[in-house]
Amino acid sequence: MALQLEQKQAIVSEVSQVAADAYSAIAAEYRGLTVSELTELRAKERQSGVYLKVVKNTLAKRALEGTPYECMRGGLVGPLMLAFSQEDPGSAARLVKDFAKQNNLLAVKMISIGGELLD
Repeated sequence: MALQLEQKQAIVSEVSQVAADAYSAIAAEYRGLTVSELTELRAKERQSGVYLKVVKNTLAKRALEGTPYECMRGGLVGPLMLAFSQEDPGSAARLVKDFAKQNNLLAVKMISIGGELLD
């Protein structure tokens, strides 16, 4: 089902606000993960002060525009989830790293700390 314009605007606004206040951001490919695995990851995300969202790439590009994480826009290709650290710079990285140890299908594609894209 296609999203209505108002829904798209709400998603872009929400992600943009979170990105503006975040310490770091990660884009990770989730291709092949089951619904139960994603649900498990989201449960851990709520406990660790991380904002995790699966967003269409076109909406993510718009949301990151004008934020410190605009540098990530060029790499948003494929099925990606965005994770933003809201409490400390390493919380999103720890969450994704720990989850990837159990589920090798989760792969980090980009990391940005304070608006600087890391290789």
